Amino acid sequence: MNAAKIGPDKALKRDVLARAFLRSLKRIERKDMLQRDRFRHDILDGDDGVTRRVRAIDSAPRGDRVLIRADLAAVAVLVARAIEAEPGLLRRLRHDAPVVTIATHVGGVGALVRRIVQRCVFGDGRMVVEPSRGSSIGARKGDAALIVWDGADKRDANEIGNDVVAAMLHARVPFIGVAPDPRRELPRDLVRAADAAIALPSLDPSALALVVEAVVGSRPTRVFDHALLSTIEVADLTVALRCAVDPEAALDAIARILSAKNEHVHEGPTLRELQGYGEAREWGLALAHDLKLFRSGAIAWRDLDTRALLTGPPGVGKSSFVGIVARECSLPLVATSVADWHQSEYLSGTLRCIREVFASARSRAPCILFIDELDGISDRAEFRGQYVQYWSQVVNLILELLSAGDELEGVVVVAATNFPDRIDAAIRRAGRLDREIAIGLPGMASLSAIFRQYIANELPSDVSLTPLALAAHGRTGADVEAWVRRARGVARRAGRGILLDDILTEIRAGRPPLPVDVRRRIALHEAGHVIVYLELKLGPEVDLVLHDGGGEAFVTVNLAGDATYDRVEAYLSVLLAGRLAEEIGLGAVSLGGASDLTKATALARDLELRFGNGLTGLVQIEPYDGDLVMVRGLLEAVSERLRAAEAHARILLERSWASVEAVAASLEAAGYLAGPDVLAIVAKAQASPPSSDRSDQDPRTTDPNIADLGPDWEAEPCTGASS
Repeated sequence: MNAAKIGPDKALKRDVLARAFLRSLKRIERKDMLQRDRFRHDILDGDDGVTRRVRAIDSAPRGDRVLIRADLAAVAVLVARAIEAEPGLLRRLRHDAPVVTIATHVGGVGALVRRIVQRCVFGDGRMVVEPSRGSSIGARKGDAALIVWDGADKRDANEIGNDVVAAMLHARVPFIGVAPDPRRELPRDLVRAADAAIALPSLDPSALALVVEAVVGSRPTRVFDHALLSTIEVADLTVALRCAVDPEAALDAIARILSAKNEHVHEGPTLRELQGYGEAREWGLALAHDLKLFRSGAIAWRDLDTRALLTGPPGVGKSSFVGIVARECSLPLVATSVADWHQSEYLSGTLRCIREVFASARSRAPCILFIDELDGISDRAEFRGQYVQYWSQVVNLILELLSAGDELEGVVVVAATNFPDRIDAAIRRAGRLDREIAIGLPGMASLSAIFRQYIANELPSDVSLTPLALAAHGRTGADVEAWVRRARGVARRAGRGILLDDILTEIRAGRPPLPVDVRRRIALHEAGHVIVYLELKLGPEVDLVLHDGGGEAFVTVNLAGDATYDRVEAYLSVLLAGRLAEEIGLGAVSLGGASDLTKATALARDLELRFGNGLTGLVQIEPYDGDLVMVRGLLEAVSERLRAAEAHARILLERSWASVEAVAASLEAAGYLAGPDVLAIVAKAQASPPSSDRSDQDPRTTDPNIADLGPDWEAEPCTGASS
């Protein structure tokens, strides 16, 4: 039961056992304190002034306040709650011989659980036997047995220690096994014999109030933020409460520690403010919406889309995106990476680290588990040599953990990679990380918005950031953050506010803008692509960019399996239109359009070899590097096909040259034209008819096969000249 949903009276009634454990710890601490006092008096037997003063302080009345370590108090409360959830379990542990496993979910708390079990669960007067691996130690009637394996030793595995377990079971004594993941880290026979398998619950606000009361002597009057508390670890309490003297100050100290630890989760733009994240943003918003329904009980966890693999080049903000989703969903973020897993020298350490991460996520559910650099574990199909067994065990464990549906209820698993093809196919199958979401480089509008987010109010809102986006074309949000930070430093050292030129200087890093004549040539080149694309009615989706490194025309063309033969030929004309526009407008062709010619040549080759209508007839030949010279007649056929496509493009360009000039001039001036801008410019140019019609309507421009684009689209950049 969630303590946040029950009233104070019920919470106090439920925590009767926890309060009893805390009182027991106080008695033990008081006894230990008296022993320490006697020891100090024994060694301070001198007669100097300092010694007399220390004696006076030690003999002064202390009152009844006995402090308990914060982490020990927290574990006492959690162990008590776990036992209390099993009716009659404490009585059986003290008067019978049950076998119990306790899952701590995380490493590092085993020693604290041991103290609570010894002092509070079994009781002070009982002999507790802790057999080690391979030990021959036995237990007698009236004893109790305890195994605490924290997963840190490579021998903490279910195939080790079963002989010891057999001896303890034969002695018929109460037997407790403690581990982060008992099923994998305790002896197999101990798990099989368990009469009860309990787990430490999460530390909720009512449990935290008990801990604060035990540490500072009084109970806080306000309830701690449940969302912030979901990120806490036991060690945080020791740090936060080391100097606490009253309960309210204690809660403030805990809040400061947790806020600092999770700063990356609680700052930055909201998910709705993100630009350029496309499908990823929509997935995050859908998850946030469905989580609200889940929390209200309207839907089950299995109805949520909770597995995702984020792909994309470095710097596009995959990690930042996950943090923003966590904030949007009000979920704690458990972040790890494959590099973290491999810090151990041994396979056992790597496997333990992986298990601990998943266990930690389960203990904080609902939460987001983020695994970065997932490609670091590679694909089993590529394993070779002496490391096959090592890597196979790593992949197999990850597959096992990802497939544990019930155990991962409440955990959203998100992984990120720059190289999705390197990931084992089994990890990406249905039920594991089966949803792949690509995050690409931001476009012009997104770059402008990202600059605005980082600059905030340092530049007036009416200052256009398009020049920055143009100079930053092809770069990432991480680059934007670095440029703005460095430009802000330049302005700070100059004793003034940041200027647009400061950021441009950082972006260009000494690289000059395009010369005027090169800028004109590239503008014509990209305008040629777009005008032929529009003339052939291949679609209205266009985007033109003229940046410091050259230019690009983004057009949408269906090149999938349902594309018609005529449509592919039409795209050949689009590819060749850029260099042709240079020739018509400037009388010469630059070498910058070579990439367009490369694409066109490959496409013409495919038409001849693969689609049944070319040189080879009804035969498909898979292309290879030397096929233009190895297949007789292919070079000539490809060349002829390209010449025909160029001739077609020439007719269209000459007929619409006024539109080419208008689009090129606007692109040269603005640096960026979106689709609606281009269409408006073309419509205005066409309103003033040319002096003569250069050609009759070409039949291919009205072919219904070309006009029908079909459902499958791809964005294809036609790249212009480069400086």
